[in-house]
Amino acid sequence: MQDGAIEVELTAVVVAVTDGEPRVLTIREGSLLPSGPFASGHRTLQSGLRAWVEQQTHHPLGYVEQLYTFADSDRSAEDARRRVISISYLGLTRQAHATGRDQPGWRVWYRYFPWEDWREGAPAMIAKTILPRLRAWAAAADEPAVKRARQQRIRITFGQGDIPWNEEMVLQRYELLFEAGLVAEAIRRLGGNLSTALPGEEMLHDHRRILATGIARLRAKIKYRPVVFELMPASFTLLQLQRAVEALAGQVLHKQNFRRLVEQQALVEETGEVATETGGRPAKLFRFRAHVLQERAIGGATLPISRMV
Repeated sequence: MQDGAIEVELTAVVVAVTDGEPRVLTIREGSLLPSGPFASGHRTLQSGLRAWVEQQTHHPLGYVEQLYTFADSDRSAEDARRRVISISYLGLTRQAHATGRDQPGWRVWYRYFPWEDWREGAPAMIAKTILPRLRAWAAAADEPAVKRARQQRIRITFGQGDIPWNEEMVLQRYELLFEAGLVAEAIRRLGGNLSTALPGEEMLHDHRRILATGIARLRAKIKYRPVVFELMPASFTLLQLQRAVEALAGQVLHKQNFRRLVEQQALVEETGEVATETGGRPAKLFRFRAHVLQERAIGGATLPISRMV
């Protein structure tokens, strides 16, 4: 490749929720997201993306939307001459068996971001490890203004003091940890000791950053658009629906408030059947009222995400 050459890459953050866990489709034993170069034979960017995902994983895509374009000059630490512009997409689907030569598989996304899962309370690693190391990094700044700016970023991104935890700031938290040299990708780039990296599986190139962007987008989107139903089976219980939303948000929802919201939005309807495998009292099965989108414009559906009720 000639110096200064530019390539266009298509990258997919493909998400499913299975057994109450948010999963992302990966290749090469979890080190990469499905991706490939945009070829002239592809009619559109999206058709190119679908072709690459299906070729690498044999998994068809359903709902897809463009996510972000990444064009930093240092996206690939392995080849400084390689300038790659990555156009990323977010895809929502139901998990199916993935096969192919690129070792595709589904990974729970909290394997990459363990500090983002607050379903059982604040992860201990935040107070025990992350915050002390971030504060030490802030204190090491040579200039007082830089020190203050770092301290403010820590308070905002990790919800310190009177600032609450914001589940949508996934990318900002990862980028802060990267800048502080606490994640494996940053340490590897600097040639440091990987044993000092925070828990959380690394990914090649900047694919963990792209994944963080996808998680943040989806966490924001489920609050005002019924995209969660793209991840649900044809029929489901309200508890299954709640668990899916909790898995994505990384937080516990108030059961009564959640059900009241679903009823007020008239997003679901009873199927007339019940689920008998719940282990207790048979639960009613519901389905998404897809035609509600034509009946009215859904202006917003703020989910009652509680602070660990």
